[in-house]
Amino acid sequence: MRSVSLLGAAALLIAAPQAAAATAPATATARAVTGAAVYAHYDGGYRIDRHHPPSGWKALARLKDSVQFAVSPDGRKVAYVAGSALRVRADGKVRTVARGVPGDVPCLTPAWSPDSRRVAYADGTRVRVVGADGRGARVVGRTGGPCHLAWSPDGRYLAGYAGTTRGVHRLDLRTGKSVKVKGVGLANHVQSLSPGGRYVVVNALRPDDPGGDGSWPVWFTPTVVDTVTGRRVPIPVRGGRVIGAFYLADGRLVARLQGRTANRWAVLDAKGRVSQWLTEPASARERSLLQVL
Repeated sequence: MRSVSLLGAAALLIAAPQAAAATAPATATARAVTGAAVYAHYDGGYRIDRHHPPSGWKALARLKDSVQFAVSPDGRKVAYVAGSALRVRADGKVRTVARGVPGDVPCLTPAWSPDSRRVAYADGTRVRVVGADGRGARVVGRTGGPCHLAWSPDGRYLAGYAGTTRGVHRLDLRTGKSVKVKGVGLANHVQSLSPGGRYVVVNALRPDDPGGDGSWPVWFTPTVVDTVTGRRVPIPVRGGRVIGAFYLADGRLVARLQGRTANRWAVLDAKGRVSQWLTEPASARERSLLQVL
């Protein structure tokens, strides 16, 4: 699978107190992360598989003709665009939920709602939401950032990057208004939004970095940006290059670190402290991480 862009090799190394704001408040009874996740691998087509310790791998979809896809937060459904139609695959069955969807722009990937019941997708700058059963389709607003949409865990915001890579935009689903995120000049991937939508995880580009073709990156150096102030917030982990980051529904941040034989996860609490370490299966090392379950 091709990477959109790989930035500098250095990991983000910083003391924990300086990065406490990178996570939203987490509950005191936060459950341990199990390591369950969904990954994608390109092998003449995209293979999307769920890994759940200790049971192992389970195939979710084999997409020969689609590069626009997303996995639901519950890890059971795959939404993808093929033949100008948005389709949902669940329990081995495929349902067409929308037609006339742009299928020739790799970066226009759909996004799942936090409850895994609805799918957002872009038609140019217009964003629509439809139920996983094909019902309730509606326009929720327009955005300058329709690429690699990410839906905040509280359900209020969608964020994506501009097709030109010139910035990231956040769409408020309550008001239908979109604003350009401060502090992001160039970017070609949005991986995650925090609960409340204040912090966004992006692949920030330098002026001389390639923009890429809009497909999902295998890995990238994540940048956490405060959408209110534009401040870049360091990720306080040591032990390897950080190659991805996901916000959990309770506000914790999972940082993915590159390893020689297997990648690892560091789970950060609300104060920026590592509360848990997990190791991915070695067979996931060269795969894109699509969803932390």
